[in-house]
Amino acid sequence: MTETWPLSALQHYMYCPRQCALIHVEKVWSENRYTAEGRLLHLRADSGSSGRRGGVAEDRSVPLRSDVLGLYGIADVVETRQGEDGKEYPYPVEYKRGSPKVEDWDRVQLCAQALCLEEMLGVHVPEGAIFYGKPRRRERVSFDALLRQEVQRVCSAVREMVQKAILPDAEKGPKCRNCSLRDACMPGKATYGVEAYVRSGLES
Repeated sequence: MTETWPLSALQHYMYCPRQCALIHVEKVWSENRYTAEGRLLHLRADSGSSGRRGGVAEDRSVPLRSDVLGLYGIADVVETRQGEDGKEYPYPVEYKRGSPKVEDWDRVQLCAQALCLEEMLGVHVPEGAIFYGKPRRRERVSFDALLRQEVQRVCSAVREMVQKAILPDAEKGPKCRNCSLRDACMPGKATYGVEAYVRSGLES
């Protein structure tokens, strides 16, 4: 059976590799206001039943899986859109609590959902959208070749990290301020490997 990781691991890794390792290697988790707000937003997005909105058919809480990428997860919403060729295709929509980002953290996670849908349904998924809670609007995301390659790269990096149980050193930065794992991570404090720890004990 193919070993798989949650889709959220890709976003965790791109935000901070150490955060990803703490969650998916060390199994550490802690919630703060930001993670709670995100969880509640997802619950609201997932709570409705499937149907039509504004003339567009949609399914909620859609299970996803890719044996090729080694991923599984849930799509908040998958709409059914019609392409220029008249054929229907799935259109994933991810809900996020914050604001649109310059970095591709969220776009990679959404593109990975599209790749799961392509593998599961045997259809091409050209684009999707991210709904951001702070401006309350959607950002359209095109799944071009560069974004698909980035998904592949991050999947490989996460796979290596988890399989080898790698925990990167803590690096203090602006992202630490809002991280729910700040206390467990201890950014800004020195980290030592086992060899260095033993050596320091022998020399004291």
